[in-house]
Amino acid sequence: MVLPENPAGHYADAQIDDYGQLPRAQFPWRPPLRMEVRARASHPAADATTGTQDMTVLRGTAGFGFWNYPFSVRGDILMLPEAVWFFYAAPPSNMALVPGVPGWGWKAQVIHSMRPGALLATLPTALATGWGRLSQNSAPAARWLQKLSGAQEALIQTDIMAWHTYSLEWWANEALFWVDGNQILRAPQPPTRPLGFVAWLDNQYAVATPRGVLRFGATPTATQWLAIDNIQIQPL
Repeated sequence: MVLPENPAGHYADAQIDDYGQLPRAQFPWRPPLRMEVRARASHPAADATTGTQDMTVLRGTAGFGFWNYPFSVRGDILMLPEAVWFFYAAPPSNMALVPGVPGWGWKAQVIHSMRPGALLATLPTALATGWGRLSQNSAPAARWLQKLSGAQEALIQTDIMAWHTYSLEWWANEALFWVDGNQILRAPQPPTRPLGFVAWLDNQYAVATPRGVLRFGATPTATQWLAIDNIQIQPL
């Protein structure tokens, strides 16, 4: 999946998926299942030293796994995000959904927003965000934002430019993630609704922080790519 050089503000996406024109109720995957993908990228992953205009790292977002395509253009009702996947984002992205985990980087990630607890967390999250802006203490808002999103994450430390085998098992009560056979995340209570498989590379960025900053856009890129030579999805 290749992105050519792109200017800022011009959205580009290279993607494969299996949900096509399906309504969400007919998305093909639900637990229990196992996914295994062998992949590598053209550029290194962003780290703590990466600036918002750094063109030496993989830009935009990338990854593979399962999600509910919440921003549908096919007439479905817009939904809060649900995902069980390997996800990458580079600055200026800053989706700070889990306290202590950067809002960017190469991650194993679960997002479970479509649950009763998320609705109950809406008002406390808004109040904590407002308090954080006044007090400059965003820690309470960060905890409530995680409860709102149902996010669970772990940074992946291996070199994204080298071939690695990424595996996950999605069960009704937990999701388990491995890189080259080493477990990196166990996430209890993942989504259980039907999701679609997607593998992609784009130049989008998104900012959602406990301080109430929310914005989206398209970042400039040099030519870059995400290569996949094997995908296996097996119901368990």
